[in-house]
Parts: sequence; structure tokens; C-alpha cells
Amino acid sequence: MVQKIKISTNGAELSQIVLGFWRLRDWNLNQQELENLIRQSIDLGISSFDHADIYGSFTCEEIFGEVLKANPSLRNQIQLITKCDIVFKSPQRPQYNFHYYDTSKQHIISSAERSLQNFGTDRLDILLIHRVDPLMNADEVAEAFNELKQSGKVLNFGVSNFLPSQFELLQNRLDFPLVTNQVEFNVMHFDPMEDGTFDLMQQKRVSPMIWSPLAGGRIFTEQSEQANRLRSTFAELSEKNNATTDQLALAWIHKLPCNPVSVIGSGKIERVKSAAVSVNINLSREDWFKVWAASKGHEVP
Repeated sequence: MVQKIKISTNGAELSQIVLGFWRLRDWNLNQQELENLIRQSIDLGISSFDHADIYGSFTCEEIFGEVLKANPSLRNQIQLITKCDIVFKSPQRPQYNFHYYDTSKQHIISSAERSLQNFGTDRLDILLIHRVDPLMNADEVAEAFNELKQSGKVLNFGVSNFLPSQFELLQNRLDFPLVTNQVEFNVMHFDPMEDGTFDLMQQKRVSPMIWSPLAGGRIFTEQSEQANRLRSTFAELSEKNNATTDQLALAWIHKLPCNPVSVIGSGKIERVKSAAVSVNINLSREDWFKVWAASKGHEVP
């Protein structure tokens, strides 16, 4: 059973496995099938659901929201996360003519309010700035966050894909903690572990959210020396830990002391159930470093 964990000093909580809906439209689920996926995930303890306004070319929030509108009691059983600041032209957003970032106060507030409408809810559990905006005015973002928080429309705030200095800049303007930084991390992509991101998260007792925790499937299919070494190592560890490669890859992430949560993106309940098992796997320190070495191609210095 997946447990909720505290992701910030302010008491905000998420399930340690989060189900992401980036590809919801591609899953071709009807409303009943989507409802079944949501309910079965909740039964596994996976109660946190990750969205962004742009997912499905600005359609996935509304698709998910149809289930919530038809089943109002579900809302109090889940945590809704969404993101804003990326814009591009689409049939749903014909007013945009170019792909860019917008962290203006007006855009953040209007995006949050549209997400509330899409989901058919009165509050978002977490709102994230999706990508780093070179034109971000931290004071203006803080004004938007404060207004949304004071109105009760958003309970908590965070960022996504921010470097430590960028996280600190925004945090410096706020009287309440940013509760997460959602970053790409997996056995083939170590950047947040090496650029200070995870150090800062541990320092502030903030849990990062991990996107692409299975390297977008590359650990299963990529024909590279790195991927081949990892598959060989996971095959060795699978028998020892009675676990599959995907479960071991997630358990490897969960071993980190910054207390991360992993965002998986599957519409198949079998894959969701498999991911749920990973929270019960406690890799030994030696096995964790075997995976590290397989990825790097050498042992630690």
C-alpha cells in the first residue's frame, strides 16, 4: 500500500507514487474507464494526480474533470496538482501565436482559475510553475501566489524544472514554503543529484517530484552501452529482490534522502499496481551503488 508522505515543513502531503496524466488523451479511455483507473489507484494508496494546463494540447484537465464532476465525492479523496506558464497555439488557445513562457501575475491567476473550472473544483492542492521563464519577475509571481492562496483557490505552490538558484529566488519572495520542485531524474539522468537540486531539497526538507522516473522507457528498449549495463545489473538484482526492472528503478529513486515522490504516466492499472510495489523495496546501499556504477560505466572514485 502506497503511503502519503509529508513533502514540506508546512504539512503538505502527497502519495509517494503520483499518477501523471500527460498522455491521458492518448490512452483513449472512456469516462467509465478513467473513473475505474482513478478509483483503483486510490485503492492502492495512489491518491495524488499530476496535471498541467497544456497536457493534451490543453484538454487533459477537462477530460479528468468530467469524472470529478460526475463523482463529486472523489474530490476529497485526492490531491490535484497542476502547472502553468507554457503557452502555444492550439485549437483550445487560438489567441496564442507562438510557443513561449508567461509568468505574469495575470497569466498565473487566469490559468489557475481555468484549471479550477476544468476540474470542477474550488481548490487546487498544488500549483507549479512549469518551466523556468527568463522573464520571470519573482515579485510578480509572489503577488499571484499570495492572491490565489488568500482566496483559498490554491493551497500550496511549487515549481518544476528549476535550478537551486531559481528555486531560492522565488522562495525568497514568499512568506510560505514552496512545497516541491518537479524535476527529471532517473537511472540514466543524474542532473538533479549533481547540480545541487536534491541537496537544496534535503536542506529545506522539501520533497522533489520526479518526472520520467523510468527514463521514458529507455531502460527497457534503448540499445546503448549505458542501457545494456543497466539491464544487466537489474537482471542480477531482480532475483535477489524479487522485483522487476521498473520496480527496482523506482526503488532506487526512493532510496534518496531528499524523500522524493515519483510521477508515473500509465493508463494501464497493471503498470500502476507494479509501481505501487516499489515503495516496499529497500535496496541495500551496495545494490544502490551497483546501479549507479552501471549507469556511469565505472565505480565510485
